[in-house]
Amino acid sequence: MDLFTKFNRKSIDDRQIDTLIGISKGLVADGKINQLEAEFLLSWLIQARQNTDNPVIINLLDKVNSMLEDGVLDLDESAELLSILHKINGEPSEIGELAKTTSLPIDRPLPSVTFEGMEFLFTGTCAYGTRKQCQAAIESLGGVNAKGVTKKLNYLVLGTYVTDSWAHETYGRKIEKAMQYREEGMPLVIITEEHWVNEGGLS
Repeated sequence: MDLFTKFNRKSIDDRQIDTLIGISKGLVADGKINQLEAEFLLSWLIQARQNTDNPVIINLLDKVNSMLEDGVLDLDESAELLSILHKINGEPSEIGELAKTTSLPIDRPLPSVTFEGMEFLFTGTCAYGTRKQCQAAIESLGGVNAKGVTKKLNYLVLGTYVTDSWAHETYGRKIEKAMQYREEGMPLVIITEEHWVNEGGLS
């Protein structure tokens, strides 16, 4: 690739990321993402992908495409997409940043994970795939997908893209509730997505 092509590609990438940040700001302005907004974002990402290899655009396209593959953006997917777009427009330097596990309330040492008959709940954005893909993996391993943090929950799995500012994020309430139950002596374990993937042989 010659110098001009490199410069031109970087110029396109920079311009598209600027546009993506602008679009994200508009989409999150009312605090929620609806079906039409997600479909608009998907259309823009498909168009942008033709002219870039930027990993942010590629990963976001894969994520939104998976969310809409069944034709419906459900509440969990809407909340997940809202969280991703907040990071894109508010803290662009954190896009793709891995969780700082030292500041997350993860069980130490990391326990072995039993899947058969156990209840799992995901929070934050996962690198493994969409919420539905993660839930399908749980079911394939004999586990049960919980609908919320209850005293029956066995494992709360923190998505890779949970940052160290988790207490201020929308998913912070789930983590705080899980910590409370854990402190009350409930057999509830908080683990990282990476540990869940390794224990389940999903990597």
